[in-house]
Amino acid sequence: MNVPMSATALAESTPKAQGYAMPAEFAPHDACWMLWPQRPDTWRFGAKPAQQAFVAVATAIAESETVYVGVNDEQYENARHQLPPQVRVLELSSNDAWMRDVGPTFLTHPDGRLAMVDWQFNAWGGLDGGLYFPWDKDKRIRTKIAEMLGIPRFVAPVVLEGGAIHVDGEGTLLTTEECLLNANRNPGMNREAMEQVLRDTLSIEKVVWLPRGCHLDETDGHVDNLCCFVAPGEVVLSWCDDETDPQHAICREALQVLESSTDAKGSKLRVHKLPQPGPLFIEEDEASGIDRLSSSHPRRPGDRMAGSYVNFYIGNSVVVMPLLDPALDEQARGVLQGLFPDRRVIGVPAREILLGGGNIHCITQQQPKAPLS
Repeated sequence: MNVPMSATALAESTPKAQGYAMPAEFAPHDACWMLWPQRPDTWRFGAKPAQQAFVAVATAIAESETVYVGVNDEQYENARHQLPPQVRVLELSSNDAWMRDVGPTFLTHPDGRLAMVDWQFNAWGGLDGGLYFPWDKDKRIRTKIAEMLGIPRFVAPVVLEGGAIHVDGEGTLLTTEECLLNANRNPGMNREAMEQVLRDTLSIEKVVWLPRGCHLDETDGHVDNLCCFVAPGEVVLSWCDDETDPQHAICREALQVLESSTDAKGSKLRVHKLPQPGPLFIEEDEASGIDRLSSSHPRRPGDRMAGSYVNFYIGNSVVVMPLLDPALDEQARGVLQGLFPDRRVIGVPAREILLGGGNIHCITQQQPKAPLS
């Protein structure tokens, strides 16, 4: 039986020292965790359209694995009514619905144990560029999930969101300098210090640093919107051929780094290009349905959104991808189906999620299957 450990006890030994490591997303899962949208200054029209999109995502993932959706008390009955019976709804208060970033990063041990990392969280920048205030409920989510599952919780010494990292499960981690070295996360921390934290916490051996994330990404360049591992030694990269688009230079910077890098095993990385949708912009009627509060990020007509097909979720038997652009949706689906021949690629209309500032990967967090469980 796994017994939760105190923060003091956990601080005495790192996850790596205890034999824990972060598995790849394409490794087997026991479950997927999500949160329920309701914040009116993030989601338009009282989050009703967004809730429909979240239901579609949860339903698709539930074909593959158990899905847990955490809900604030006042929305519990509404969420339970809307979500299918196979999705498990539980009361888990939050400030917003980005489980990838406020939820735990799960770790596994070769002997079958499960643990989690509790990163510091400041709503993507705190009072210097953060997206809302306060974020007190979000900070408690990881502790609550650790209590629910009865697993150790390693308290990490740095501000980091789950969407800022992606691993291959064999020692290699992808991230961006724009995000992890941003002064509004961990001021004064350099590459070497951050890499040491990542090695000690996730048991990785090598970090591949991309310069920037997607153009105008509200998260300060989360890697999961630009590039991710689809297999050991293989990544998929959002790609833009339009030389007049600022995303064009970002993609080529990333490609140059990826093609000149090796993974932790010394193998060259194979890069697959996924077309960028759009560009996509907020429409007048979409902006008008959002509450304007001084404590949250503004959403204005004409603002460009950081749309990307890379923001998909890899389940046990499905890949759930966002449908964002009718002109390119099927092309993107075809690329992903070729990369995941043993999984069914399910497209979900996801513009409502993008209007909130993220997409399918941002609202989900996989709970891996421990090796011997």
